[in-house]
Amino acid sequence: MSFILKPVDTVETISPEDFKKNYLDPRKPLIIKGLTKDWPAREKWTTDYLKQIGGDIEVNLVDNSKADPTKPINASIASMKFGDYLDLIKREPTELRIFFFNLFKHVPSLINDIKIPKDLMGGFIESMPAMFFGGSNSVTFLHYDIDLPHLFHTHFGGRKHIVLFDNKWKERLYCLPNATYALEDYDVANPDFEKFPALKGVEGYEVFLEHGDTLFMPTGMWHWMKYVDGSFSLSLRAWDASLSRKAASVFNLAVKGGVDSVIKMIFKKSYSDWREKKAVQIAEKALRKGLPR
Repeated sequence: MSFILKPVDTVETISPEDFKKNYLDPRKPLIIKGLTKDWPAREKWTTDYLKQIGGDIEVNLVDNSKADPTKPINASIASMKFGDYLDLIKREPTELRIFFFNLFKHVPSLINDIKIPKDLMGGFIESMPAMFFGGSNSVTFLHYDIDLPHLFHTHFGGRKHIVLFDNKWKERLYCLPNATYALEDYDVANPDFEKFPALKGVEGYEVFLEHGDTLFMPTGMWHWMKYVDGSFSLSLRAWDASLSRKAASVFNLAVKGGVDSVIKMIFKKSYSDWREKKAVQIAEKALRKGLPR
């Protein structure tokens, strides 16, 4: 890894006061290893159990391929029965992932297996507990969440490699115009600094999550993820308390979601080529100016 990366602070437990002062307010990531110690899910949620309760559900799959410029981001490339997919990631390496899957809609009783950490902060979006599944070697491209929530990301069943960047670095990360994700032509795990010089000197964090670990990712934080083992995660989302952040969320959904999708459908590859070139120009300009300061 060639970025300037430091480890994320790790605690077993934390008081609401310390969490707010040292992590929520300054928007700093944190690993809380003991957050799930009294969750039934910590021992109960195995691939065999999930197959038993939801194996017949048809799920959409994505892979490591660069996004098709004519399709929405995270457009599926295939589908299969959830149980067959769980067997696949347990059996062998695969790039196939399940992105943003609300299994709770299909199996409402699952909500009894987790405890939303309302003692640490408010604003949780309880209708959107999203799950993510990946085979070993599957990668989630570098991005930040379009609706700008705080995330409590808990991992199950294996290990996950995560790289994080504060949002202030977005121009140097070759963020695409009108989007919340970066140019996909460089490998976050092994970037080519000759081809992408703006990446040199970018500071971030590196994390290896294990079973039961919870990563707090503050609003707007860029994240890249690689499944070291076939495994899965649960993300609990919470709104930031500030009105300005809520307004930014609405703007992102309208412009970087809705308007961008319409432009993409109309102009297709020409629009994709334009914004990739523009991302390079913006990144190189930011590098020349020494941004961010």
